[in-house]
Amino acid sequence: MTTRTTYWLEYAWLDTYVEPGVAVEVADGRITAVRTEVPAPPPGAEILRGLTLPGLANAHSHAFHRALRSTVQVGSGTFWTWRELMYSFADRLTPDSYHALARAVYAEMALAGIACVGEFHYVHHAPDGTRYADPNAMGEALIAAAADAGIRITLLDTAYLSAGFGEPPNAHQLRFSDGSAEAWAERCSVLKERDHARIGAAIHSVRAVPAGQLATVARWAEERRAPLHVHLSEQTAENDACQAAHGVTPTRLLADHGVLGPRTTGVHNTHLTDEDIALLGGSGTGTCMCPTTERDLADGIGPAVALQRAGSPLSLGSDSHAVIDLLEEARAMELNERLRTRTRGHWTAAALLRAASADGHAALGWDDAGAIETGMLADLTTIALDSVRTAGPVPRLGAETAVFAATAADVRHTVVAGRHVVRDGAHTLVPDVPQALARAVEALRA
Repeated sequence: MTTRTTYWLEYAWLDTYVEPGVAVEVADGRITAVRTEVPAPPPGAEILRGLTLPGLANAHSHAFHRALRSTVQVGSGTFWTWRELMYSFADRLTPDSYHALARAVYAEMALAGIACVGEFHYVHHAPDGTRYADPNAMGEALIAAAADAGIRITLLDTAYLSAGFGEPPNAHQLRFSDGSAEAWAERCSVLKERDHARIGAAIHSVRAVPAGQLATVARWAEERRAPLHVHLSEQTAENDACQAAHGVTPTRLLADHGVLGPRTTGVHNTHLTDEDIALLGGSGTGTCMCPTTERDLADGIGPAVALQRAGSPLSLGSDSHAVIDLLEEARAMELNERLRTRTRGHWTAAALLRAASADGHAALGWDDAGAIETGMLADLTTIALDSVRTAGPVPRLGAETAVFAATAADVRHTVVAGRHVVRDGAHTLVPDVPQALARAVEALRA
């Protein structure tokens, strides 16, 4: 039976401009018509007051990192000391506790206007490396959590086989490893896609997958036309170790083993040479910037402008969830570049919103999402234009207001595939998201 709904948008961002009074007709989760110049809501329409954008896409997430929020802000240190605390939380996860935490985290994402998440998933097995009765129990918990929170997911099942170049997994990493890329491929081949879930692949990093096994992961993704993501040059120490082990940069190593290409996304891409940038752009490999995590971990500012000019599409992710706010990620990418160059206006607000929506969905294998157009998935995110942050600017500057003034707290509605998941700032499926988060995090600390 066909389910039909009409949404009336007080203001809508239609890719390059703001249009007042737009009616969006939806059937079975897809947009069937977009009508402009509709000054009043049609009878029976769902009313979305504020500025409605295409649903946002969070292209890089580690759901369990949400448990580290604030805890990792005590004292100082580096990425590598932060990683030790992260391992302590990873050690405690079970399928049930991961489901509870991820459900709450994905509900927080929905409240922030996120319709789809790319979950970079590498916690596969029991803490000692023993497989669960269902070898994909942890991944299935994440897929179920996304459904329960009302958002879509691309599960980027991650190959993670070594602690470093030529080093076996350490005690914390045993549960990440399948032993070989072939065993990884065999396990994740069992995962099934669903209406709300797609299966992709990931290479954790060049230090975590031996060079001789990179092609196996790339081939698995190529055969399925699936997205393939990889942490790339986030740390200079990784670059130095790769040079010592192989005599090339991580980007060149990936290129030599057939990993780069239009369905591949490098996450962070922070410390690159000019040749690296040319390799990524020339191959059409995407770049997922995660500015709030990159600054939280003191990683550095990546060459996003140069990458985009070279041909690398940009997407955005909240990564470690220091905050979950795609508007802040978009804003931070521009403001970071202003700090680095001492000039303004590297991207328009429209370009930043595309990185947070259409280009993010494409990086996750959802080319049919990220625009308010006929035939696309009916994902809508509505930003209040009357909050203390957004009141004042004229509506035609709605895109600029959303990117440079609004925060996740200004999200009023989130519609995912036609379903009203967040209504008037309240989640319709998870009644008390803060309590769900608090309980899930406390369970890991216990």
